[in-house]
Amino acid sequence: MRAVTTSIRCAVLALACAPLCAQAAVTVQDDAGNSVALARPAQRIISMAPHITELLFAAGGGERVVGVMNYSDYPEAAKRIPQVGSNATIDMEHVLALRPDLLVVWKSGNTARQLEQLKSLGIPIFHSDPRKLDEVATSLTRLGQLMGTEDAAQKAAQDYRQRIAKLTATYAQRPTVRVFYQIWEKPIFTLSGEHIVSDAIRVCGGQNVFAALKLPAPTVSTEAVLQENPEAIFGGDQHDAESGINIWKQYKGMLAVQRGNLFTLDGEQLVRATPRIADGVAALCERLETARRRRP
Repeated sequence: MRAVTTSIRCAVLALACAPLCAQAAVTVQDDAGNSVALARPAQRIISMAPHITELLFAAGGGERVVGVMNYSDYPEAAKRIPQVGSNATIDMEHVLALRPDLLVVWKSGNTARQLEQLKSLGIPIFHSDPRKLDEVATSLTRLGQLMGTEDAAQKAAQDYRQRIAKLTATYAQRPTVRVFYQIWEKPIFTLSGEHIVSDAIRVCGGQNVFAALKLPAPTVSTEAVLQENPEAIFGGDQHDAESGINIWKQYKGMLAVQRGNLFTLDGEQLVRATPRIADGVAALCERLETARRRRP
């Protein structure tokens, strides 16, 4: 009789645990199209790019991040997390010493050699490379699944989507402004349609004049920019009067120069694919409205 009772108890416990066990295992698809499977939510995560660090915190998993790359400076708590390297060099011994159960890497930022080394460690890897604004939201929800922080991640994604939807409804159908976005001047680097900034320009009713280029961050010549003759030029903060987008002031015949449409933005806020990009998009949209008001 005692054996029967024990068997029943075991069966009941097994049935009770089944849903919990099913919920513990999780499989999601990353931005490289790979399936990432975890037996249970990740507890010790290493972030391999600044934007990834922000996403993990925004998705409710900041306390689970045990290692980051250099320039992981947002939120403030990220500055106190041990660094495991940079895009150029990853300290593999440090990575192993932190005993991560999930690595979140940036396909466009970490070299193929480094990624192969990380893969050889046998630790689950999630590739993060959002290239459209809505992919920030899907990144939040998928990372939330991997960390078991779905509620926080879903709320962050919903709030972010509402902000982008409001900006899209306000600006996307406004008269088109042709835009050149400069990220460096020597040589001249821009961003193509493969980069999330191009999607931000679209939301604001703008057109990226170099959207058709294949690389996410291609170089262009001075002549190519002059030929496109953009109505507005955007760049980051200048260090002096001779740098950044100020290099275009000498070209008096350029439409953007004629109308005073050389704008600076917080490049980090707009270029990093995180919920903060909504702030960058709002600032971009306001500048494009200024450009529209300056039309004859």
